[in-house]
Amino acid sequence: MGLSLAVALGVGACGDGGGGGLTVVREDRPDLPLAGLTEAERARFDVGDALFDREFRPSQGLGPVYIRAACSRCHVDDGRGPGAVERAIRVSGDGFTPLDDQGPFRAGPVLRPQFVAPATRGVTAPWSVPAEGVLRSARIGPAVFGRGWFEAVPDAVIEAGARAQAEGGVLRGRVNRDATGRVGRFGLKARVATLEDFAADAFRNDMGLTSRWQPTEVPNDDGLDDDARPGLDLDDDTVRETAFYVAALAIPRRTGLSAEGAMRFAEAGCAGCHTPSLATGPAAPFAGMANTVAPLYSDLLVHDMGVGLADGTREGLAGPRDWRTAPLMGLRFFRTFLHDGRARSVEEAIVMHRQEGSEANASVAAFEALSAEARAQLLGFVSRL
Repeated sequence: MGLSLAVALGVGACGDGGGGGLTVVREDRPDLPLAGLTEAERARFDVGDALFDREFRPSQGLGPVYIRAACSRCHVDDGRGPGAVERAIRVSGDGFTPLDDQGPFRAGPVLRPQFVAPATRGVTAPWSVPAEGVLRSARIGPAVFGRGWFEAVPDAVIEAGARAQAEGGVLRGRVNRDATGRVGRFGLKARVATLEDFAADAFRNDMGLTSRWQPTEVPNDDGLDDDARPGLDLDDDTVRETAFYVAALAIPRRTGLSAEGAMRFAEAGCAGCHTPSLATGPAAPFAGMANTVAPLYSDLLVHDMGVGLADGTREGLAGPRDWRTAPLMGLRFFRTFLHDGRARSVEEAIVMHRQEGSEANASVAAFEALSAEARAQLLGFVSRL
């Protein structure tokens, strides 16, 4: 927008034709760059911004099967959703453990309904498979702002958090790792270690765009191993500049946080997993992130969230019931909550943490034991993050 305040003349509330008035719209956006970027960094940010919004075409490597044609289709204004990824997987009698034999789900659990030539069909759940024994789930596209702060947190800090939780108590947060053993930070189950890997992973898995990081096409029922653009679809700069853009997105500015709400947040045990801040190290993506604290409201560990939130998927060391602690930064921009958007309010999301076997059960009980005033303070605090 360019101005911190946008002033517009308008009619009365709800456009009812009542008395005219002055409406002040404050800039509070989730797609702004970090303060203090150099001129060169700001130029790279703008390049990455354009790539994030770019609609890819088949001639540029889109497909052969895909979910969305642009990053911004799942992350509008770099926020959460509206795009969702659907999954379907055969599970055992407990309702969440994936079977070794996935039968007709040859192309994996992720549904990619869109397709382009030479594909003749997308990846959808086979109609021939009975609903019994198949777990269908959704994942709402997460917000991407503030993700550079994840890389600013050293591995040792995340690992120390896991060790501290392992020493006792109800929390048993664990480090997830990628296939090379690196500490995972990104993705709903923390299976991705770096933002470059994260960008390449999204290009390939959501759009069918291959790169040096992800050189093979996604599985598809036509058995195609290439698309309308032979070989790798993306050059290194496309992946790196997109990752740079995400790294340089600022955490939206917070206002109106109350000390009472913060106290209630800690009192209910929410801060045990949604750790308000983690120490950063000298090897941060930007100078302003080095040797300070990352205000993530996450420990970046995966936790057992119980049977009711399981999605039947294993990713690295994370099992079907495991989810990385969701960062609460910018939560005020969200309209639905939890990984699949099933919760329609912050309070509903808190209560839904109570599941059979969930590490959060004690925190839900503590929340419900608060007085009505204390619960309102906690909810107001979280809703302003």
